[in-house]
Order: sequence, then C-alpha cells, then structure tokens
Amino acid sequence: MNRPNDGTYVVRVRDTSSSRRQAFAAFVRKSLADARATRGWNGTTVAAKTGLSRQTINRWVRADWSTDPEPARVVAFCEGLGISPTVAFGILGWDRSAASRPHPEPPPMDPDVAALLHKLLDPRVSEAEKYHIRETVRYLAYRPAIPDEGTQRRRQTG
Repeated sequence: MNRPNDGTYVVRVRDTSSSRRQAFAAFVRKSLADARATRGWNGTTVAAKTGLSRQTINRWVRADWSTDPEPARVVAFCEGLGISPTVAFGILGWDRSAASRPHPEPPPMDPDVAALLHKLLDPRVSEAEKYHIRETVRYLAYRPAIPDEGTQRRRQTG
C-alpha cells in the first residue's frame, strides 16, 4: 500500500477482493483517526454525522464484509467526514464517475433554517446548544398549526 506523505488517501492495490477490503479498511481507519484528531469526534459522533451505524463502521474497519459496501453508505461516510467519495470509490475499484454525478439543486431554504442547520453541523457548537436547537425545532414541528385570520373570523360569525 502506497500513501503519499501529504495526508491524502490515495492507495494503490492489486485488484483482489482481500486487498480491496484491506485497503478500504485502512482508508476508514485513517478517516476515523483524522476525525478524532482534528475534530475530536468519537465513534458515536461519526455515526451520527454519517448516518451509519457504529456496527457498519466497525465492520469496515475490520474488513469484515463479504460483499461490497453499498455505494450510498460509502458516499454518506465520506460526505459526513468531508472526504470526496471518489477516493473511496477508487480504493474499492468502482466506477469513479458514479460519485461525480451532479446532485439536484436543493430547494430554496429560509435563511433562518439554513443558519440553524449550519449550527447543527458546526463542530465548534456545543452539544448542549445543538440539543436546545433540536428540541425547539421538534416542538415547532409537531405543535398544532395556528389558525389564520380568515378561519378565526368564520368561527366567530358562524
């Protein structure tokens, strides 16, 4: 396995199932070590940020899988850690163009909602602050709708 000293994740391997698994496991271990060192994330945080279970991540670390990981999960892992999925796709020997498909334009978002999402994803924001944001959003999402003025007038006259 060759890895440049510049901190990139480039790995050259023979095209065998075992070597691909080992190379991908090394990639996952390096990614987790970097997340721990640079962001202070533990396994639970990585699982939350990537949307993957800790069991899945641990299987990848141990190279304990008989069929290739699902591409969507590999993409989620990479994007959650801020790594280009094409790196992982290359290690796995997959078609690299699959990860570079254009993503659809996200729908327009209220600036206040965007600010909240940014805070939830910012590693510098405390978990206590994120908890309060989530609880407030959860409350607002599930409270009964406030009737508009037209509905109130009809009820008063009816």
